Amino acid sequence: MDEKTMVSDTLAGINGELTRYAGMIAQSENPQLKQTLKQIRNQCETSQEELYQIARSKQYYVPAAKATAEEVAHVRNVLTQG
Repeated sequence: MDEKTMVSDTLAGINGELTRYAGMIAQSENPQLKQTLKQIRNQCETSQEELYQIARSKQYYVPAAKATAEEVAHVRNVLTQG
């Protein structure tokens, strides 16, 4: 397995973990547990960002084009209506 594949797999795993943390945080009624989960999630996000920056520096990923103002407005509308 090459390095690019390993990085991609790791990022996919981290993304899955972030999704699970979001679900656990939303379902937790214990404030201390919720805070701990948020701290773990934040550390996970930091790791994800660091790994992504390394991957970009090695040109494993090409940055996506910036969203247009129309696309941003559309997402805002969807989020505020949901």
